[in-house]
Amino acid sequence: MTFIDAVTLDVADPTAAQHFCTTAFGLDTQIRLRASEAPSTGFRGFTLTLTVSQPADVRALVDSALEAGATSLKPAMKSLWGYGGVVRAPDGTIWKVATSAKKDTGPTTRKIDEIVLLLGVADVIASKRFYVEQGLAVGKSFGRVYVEFAAGEGPVKLALYRRRALAKDVGVSADGSGSHRLAIGGEAGPFTDPDGFAWEAASLTPAP
Repeated sequence: MTFIDAVTLDVADPTAAQHFCTTAFGLDTQIRLRASEAPSTGFRGFTLTLTVSQPADVRALVDSALEAGATSLKPAMKSLWGYGGVVRAPDGTIWKVATSAKKDTGPTTRKIDEIVLLLGVADVIASKRFYVEQGLAVGKSFGRVYVEFAAGEGPVKLALYRRRALAKDVGVSADGSGSHRLAIGGEAGPFTDPDGFAWEAASLTPAP
């Protein structure tokens, strides 16, 4: 089964971006960083979601992200689907921290259960078909709205959502152009998907 081996963010200052990831979320090798000045304006078409077990962990991670220099796009609050908040990192990456739980059941742990790379796509059905052809296994599918692929042994799970719906969910305009400033590493690569997201062969991704 094909899975994501690495997610690499193109950033202007990898050292600063690494400091943010470590300080805000306690992430180390799960997300890779490399220097790039690729032009990009507006919404980059993807978000990174950290799923946790309870609202207290959402608040703790969102607060630490803000203290590390992020800006708030949506404050941590209860929603129809659970509890979550959204921030934009200093390098421009949009991060969502969320849980399906609406009440705390224990002390704050800041433990991250899953990291999900959510791609905003023009046609969920077409993109789902494309990724299945590349060897990814579907975990959950909700018609033309949302698709989640099995994570396999990779550190990051891949999911698809309609671009405009994703932008609305995180509180930004769907308009954007230029580089996604993202590269996905895996054994299925190299290829570029229907929405311009580039996969690289796992052996070509930079070492953590």
